[in-house]
Amino acid sequence: MGASTEELSTEIAGTRDRMASDLDALQDRVSPSAIMDRRKEAARSRVSGLRDKVMGTASDVRAGAASGTSGATSGVQDAAHGMADRAQGQFQGSPVVAGLVAFGAGIVIAGLFPASAKEAQVASTLVDAAEEQGGPLVDQAKSVGQDLGQDLKERVTGAAQEVKDVAVDSAARVKDEGQTAADNVRSEAQPNS
Repeated sequence: MGASTEELSTEIAGTRDRMASDLDALQDRVSPSAIMDRRKEAARSRVSGLRDKVMGTASDVRAGAASGTSGATSGVQDAAHGMADRAQGQFQGSPVVAGLVAFGAGIVIAGLFPASAKEAQVASTLVDAAEEQGGPLVDQAKSVGQDLGQDLKERVTGAAQEVKDVAVDSAARVKDEGQTAADNVRSEAQPNS
């Protein structure tokens, strides 16, 4: 025959719940605040992804540092080439580490090559020029320093003597004023005879 009223009521309640759920989802989808929340979250996700790509994640930095230290124990040239390769690959996400690795690799490579005769000659010329130009300046600086020291010594000595003279005069004045005050007190304290 037909479904019982109890079954129909249950079916209607289930349909009503599904429709309410669908209406809530539809309302959430078209709600301006929900749209803004979804857009904000998408923007945060993109910024976070970009930041991780540029700066790397903590696990990338740890892995890069560990591989950088283990690679440094091999030969000097292999380490320099290996670090340069890793700087392009693994350290893509960490500009600070990549810069440090590139700087270290540059120092290692520069240390491998001895100075050329031209570089040694230029360095020698620079040292000679510095000594030639700096010698008179050093002598002049010493002379000025000695003059300033002597002038300062004379001023300090003069100022100390002035302070001493003022202190002696002040002590004598205080003593005299104290003696005068004591004499006045004695004369007032004696009965008039």
